[in-house]
Amino acid sequence: MRRDEADVFTPEPLLATPWPAPFSVERVIEVLEPLVLEPRRARLLQVIGDRLQSVTLVMDAPHDPHNGAAVLRSADAFGVQSVHIVPRSESFLVSANVAKGTERWVDVTTHPTAESAIGALRQQAYRLVATHPEGRLVPDDLATIPRVALVMGNEHDGISEALARAADDSVRIPMRGFVESLNVSVSAAVLLAFATRGRSGDLGRTAQRLLYARGLYRTVKRAEEVLDASAPRAGAAGAK
Repeated sequence: MRRDEADVFTPEPLLATPWPAPFSVERVIEVLEPLVLEPRRARLLQVIGDRLQSVTLVMDAPHDPHNGAAVLRSADAFGVQSVHIVPRSESFLVSANVAKGTERWVDVTTHPTAESAIGALRQQAYRLVATHPEGRLVPDDLATIPRVALVMGNEHDGISEALARAADDSVRIPMRGFVESLNVSVSAAVLLAFATRGRSGDLGRTAQRLLYARGLYRTVKRAEEVLDASAPRAGAAGAK
C-alpha cells in the first residue's frame, strides 16, 4: 500500500486523556457511566479485564501502512495493550480501512531511537525476542516468558543492528512449504497468538480505570459537552 493513500494517517498517542484537562478519570466515569447501556459497560469491562501488559510488540521502522494497521488490529484482537514503534526516516502510518478503529484502543509509543526503545523496555523488565528465520525459540516457547517484547523488522531491511544486538533471544515460525518467510503483519499475528495464550489480564487498576474512562468517552455522543455541562459554574453555589 502506498503511504500517500487517502485513508492513511498517523495514529494519535493514546497515553494522554482525550477529554478536557480539568476532569479526572474518576470524574469522567462518574458523569458518563450512567449514560451508557449496561451491555456496553459490561463489554468494556470484560475487554479491559483481559488486557495484557506482559506482552508487547516492537516494530522496527515499519513502512507499509497496511502492515502497521494489521499489526495494531492483531494487538487489539489478542488483548495486547501497547505497541512500540522505532521509526528511522519515515513516520509510522496506518490504513484506516485495515485498522477499523483499533488504533483507538491500543497505546502506540514512538521512540526516537532504538537505544531509547531498548532502555524503556528494559526499565519495564521485558525480555526482547527478535524474529529470525533461524531463531532459537519456537512460538510455543513465548507463553513461558513472564514479560516478552516481540521485535519485528522492517519489511525490506529486517531488524536494525542495535535492536538485534540488544535482543535476549530469537524466535522462528517453523515453515513446511517452499516459502521462507511470512509478511510482517502475518508473523506478528501468529506470534502474538502464541505469546498471549493462557495469560490472564494483568493491567493494574489505574490503567484499567483510564481505559474504561476512555471507552465511556468514546461511547457517549458529545461527551465533551456532557462533561462541560457537569462542571460547577462560578457563583452557582450562591445563586437563588
